[in-house]
Amino acid sequence: MKIALIIILVIVVLIVMYLISTYNSLVGLRNKVKDQWSQIDVVLKNRNDLIPNLVETVKGYAKHEKETLDAVINARSKAANATSVEEEMKAAGEVTQALGRLFAIAESYPDLKANTNFLDLQSKLNEVEEKIRFARQFYNDTVLNYKNKLEMFPSNIVANMFGFKPEAFFEATEEERKNVQVKF
Repeated sequence: MKIALIIILVIVVLIVMYLISTYNSLVGLRNKVKDQWSQIDVVLKNRNDLIPNLVETVKGYAKHEKETLDAVINARSKAANATSVEEEMKAAGEVTQALGRLFAIAESYPDLKANTNFLDLQSKLNEVEEKIRFARQFYNDTVLNYKNKLEMFPSNIVANMFGFKPEAFFEATEEERKNVQVKF
């Protein structure tokens, strides 16, 4: 009788330790996903801060490209006013698409391409875009690890018990998947 009680007690202790360990692991992964999103957010804000200067520089050279400039400004505005992760992801894709069209148009203006301010801004934006790509990749890797933990047995039982929810991957929008179309 005494040995059975000890075995039951050991099993209960092991189950409780597993629950605590799994719960803490899930919390750590969820917080890492949030941290990685905030890293993307910082880089996206950096990009949005560069856009007004770029638009002003291009305006002086490409006065009749108002539609493209307005698209960049509107996309930046959407990104700045996004209130959820999903809205920010969508707005970031629109900014990327609009900037692609802007840089494609700049190719038609030799004076603009030679402008040091434009070249500096273009270089900074290219650096920021590269950081965004790496941050998105790291974010998606983190979301994948978290989702795997949520969905794999037996940790999925603990995740369901405590209401852990999956996070969204940062995916390219339909607009980002299309080639940039420039019309003159």
